[in-house]
Amino acid sequence: MTSAIGAAALPELVLKTTPPRAPRHLLLRPRLSLDEEQFRDRQVVVVQAPPGFGKTSLLAQWRREILARGAAVAWISVDEHTDPQRLLQSLVQAVRSGCGRPTFGRILVEGAGASASEFEGVTAWLAEVAQTSLDLVLMVDEAERLPDASFTLLSYLLHNAPPNLRLVIAARSGFDREVADLCSYGYCVLLGAESLRFRLDETLNLVRNRFGTKVDADTCARIHEIIEGWPLGLQLALAALERGGDPRLVVDALSARAGNQQDQLLGGLLAKIAPEDAAFLTRISVVDMLHPDLCGALTGVADPAERMARLMRDIPIFAVGDNSEWFRLHTLARDALRARLAELPAAEQADVHARAMRWLQDRGMLEEAARHALAAGNREVAFDLAEQCLYDAALQGHVGMVLDWVELLPQAELDRRPRLRLAAAWVLALSERHDAAERLVAGILEGADIDVGQRYECALIGSGAAYYADDPDRCIALFEPWVDAPPAREPRLLQMHANRLSVLAILRGDPALARRHQQQVPRGEYGVAYAYSARWGEFITGLSYLWEGQVRLVEEVLCPALAHADEALGRRHPLSCMLAALLAAAAYERDRVDEAAALLANRLDVLERTGTPETALLAYRTAARVAAAQGVEHRALDLLETLFAIGAARNMPRLCIVSLAEQTRMHAGRFRSETCRALAQRIDELLAREEGKHGPVWQRMVELQRTMAHANAAIAAQDWRTAREALERAAPFAEGLKLGRAHIENMALRAWVLDRSSEHGRELLREAMDLAHTYGLARVFVDAHPAIADWARSLSVDEAGYPEPGRSIAVARVLRPATSTPPRDAAGPRAIPSMVLTPKEREVLELLARNLSNKEVAQAMGVGEETVKWHLKNLFGKLDAANRKHVVRRAQLLGLLEGVD
Repeated sequence: MTSAIGAAALPELVLKTTPPRAPRHLLLRPRLSLDEEQFRDRQVVVVQAPPGFGKTSLLAQWRREILARGAAVAWISVDEHTDPQRLLQSLVQAVRSGCGRPTFGRILVEGAGASASEFEGVTAWLAEVAQTSLDLVLMVDEAERLPDASFTLLSYLLHNAPPNLRLVIAARSGFDREVADLCSYGYCVLLGAESLRFRLDETLNLVRNRFGTKVDADTCARIHEIIEGWPLGLQLALAALERGGDPRLVVDALSARAGNQQDQLLGGLLAKIAPEDAAFLTRISVVDMLHPDLCGALTGVADPAERMARLMRDIPIFAVGDNSEWFRLHTLARDALRARLAELPAAEQADVHARAMRWLQDRGMLEEAARHALAAGNREVAFDLAEQCLYDAALQGHVGMVLDWVELLPQAELDRRPRLRLAAAWVLALSERHDAAERLVAGILEGADIDVGQRYECALIGSGAAYYADDPDRCIALFEPWVDAPPAREPRLLQMHANRLSVLAILRGDPALARRHQQQVPRGEYGVAYAYSARWGEFITGLSYLWEGQVRLVEEVLCPALAHADEALGRRHPLSCMLAALLAAAAYERDRVDEAAALLANRLDVLERTGTPETALLAYRTAARVAAAQGVEHRALDLLETLFAIGAARNMPRLCIVSLAEQTRMHAGRFRSETCRALAQRIDELLAREEGKHGPVWQRMVELQRTMAHANAAIAAQDWRTAREALERAAPFAEGLKLGRAHIENMALRAWVLDRSSEHGRELLREAMDLAHTYGLARVFVDAHPAIADWARSLSVDEAGYPEPGRSIAVARVLRPATSTPPRDAAGPRAIPSMVLTPKEREVLELLARNLSNKEVAQAMGVGEETVKWHLKNLFGKLDAANRKHVVRRAQLLGLLEGVD
């Protein structure tokens, strides 16, 4: 071992022990904060993920957190040249430069300890750390690049760290096995790729911090869907936004399958790949999910596993699960590579698809095999495989997949393949194409060999189609003959039967009975199809609570249900979107406006096409109320007009009526009497055209909307007597349907109208307030009328002006749009509390950053100039600086000083 850190090696060691500059738009991720329970009291933290997952950025966040708590941070960036000797030298230099201890390890590298072995040297380093007063965190970045001997030395350090030393390691691979024993004993936590993926709220925050209001929530959500939480993909997408013009056009280009935009983004990465590796990646991009054996079958290479391990280690374009042999290319990379695949000769493309078909078919992955058979030109094989799997896929919730096949299958194939026809009927019934489903069901029922089970299934499909057509009376009538019991006792069928009974109960105004039906279903692990039906049961339970206005219980049921659905089905799956619509309505009622907007982001179009009428209605109405709460009234009215257009296009007049009634309510809050009168008149005209076309259940639903619209029109005109009469007519409809929120809103409006008429309405409002508090409805009075919110707020405080328990009422708030750049800190330069510098040294550093002279610093601190010079000398030594300006820059570089340009 050399006796000193040589002069030639010192500059390199300084660079390797200098932490990288934190990105200007670094997003602090609270769920990954070191204060979180998963990291608390863990002496070793290992971040292990493929390249491009933001490991270094996360270490930069943790470094800021540690410095803010007053601890010291030593940083080392290692590489393949970091042999044991250089690793030990780096450990010493990291403490010297990061902790302001220029004499640390002098004996170890320059004195008698310099001739010791590397293990003895690391032991001496650990001993010296233990003897210092430092609360030290050592961060080692890119640790997978260490040579084997240095890797062993680092492992020794991990297993022998003293109590005042905490270690944070970032690596691409190799450390999960090394720290398995530490994890077992609770000393270590291992953070994998899935934990590092960005969540939607984090993507929203990062984009807003960078672009402000230029990029809306829908566009942010689309970016998140495209990059799938991949940190590097997000950075590439943000770079494209900075270069482009209209953010929506840029995102459209990113989501296109042509691959041009993707190739531009990833061109720098793909250009560095060796030709044989590029050809390998191009051929394997033909499939969605990858396995080493599948990659070998597609390419014919002899060492697919070794090649994939090397590529995943070196190229940041793979999405790898924490514990799975399966992996995939990130969407951006896959689309760019598929564009290159499309440039290959047609025969070569067909050969790749045929290879994929055979491998997938042999392993029972029939739908994927069918797609590749079709791409290879084997239509008959493709249709045979599709017939074997699509019916089960429909019952397991793969709606988009089956709909894609419905578009591909000729009518003749559907006619001669009964299971394909039944699968098509299921997915078409649960969409805007319910009329096509009814035609398919009619054809099935005309068959001579249809049995009881098939008739029951046709009743399920037909009543579901009627529900999606917003024809509740017909939905009830079609399923009425089968209400007593399903023809079979299969768990999946029992769950589907309970779901339909629950829907009928809600339509009849008995949400409690709907939940009772769900409670009677057997529970257990009965397969994927049962799991999908059970998710529908959770949706219906949440809908029943929202129907009653019990938004606290909605969140209790649907928060975990939506998380599981997003993970298993995807964020834009119809059922996920419907769960989000209910949860967004509950979040809005709880006055979490931003959360409601995020839940609905990039989901309205799915709900418009494949959501139930109730969820489409709720989603658009909630989005409009969110826009109004944010002070963007024109956007709110535009959303309601869109809801009207959807109702007209899909022949669902109830959606049109709800749109007009909601517009009436909004205008009544500003006493726009003529506008409200015209809107109420449009509702009357629309219902006159629909007279005789609908049953009593539908009529009860729309009559509540009509009477409330007339009440709001009378309120806008300040015609209190007419408003009172209309509200009294509306009350039985809300009570009969068990619509809890509508009932409370009606009570509040009646109380206010009574008060405006010089009658006693205070006690009625107090009762409404108590109910609203119980249910968790924080915005019901704000939305009913701003004047009611003011009145309720005045009643929620006692005579001394203090809030009364249980009567705190939310008042409408106008959210200020986020600016594209955060405001500058008015306090100027600020020294971060740290063990590196004393309080006086930090004070001197802040004054130096303001360009004050020694005399001015002395006057500001109330000390003599000699004292200032003494502190400056210490600063020069600790920060290894040559002059005053150098001190400030070194402190800024080490994260000890903020707020300096």
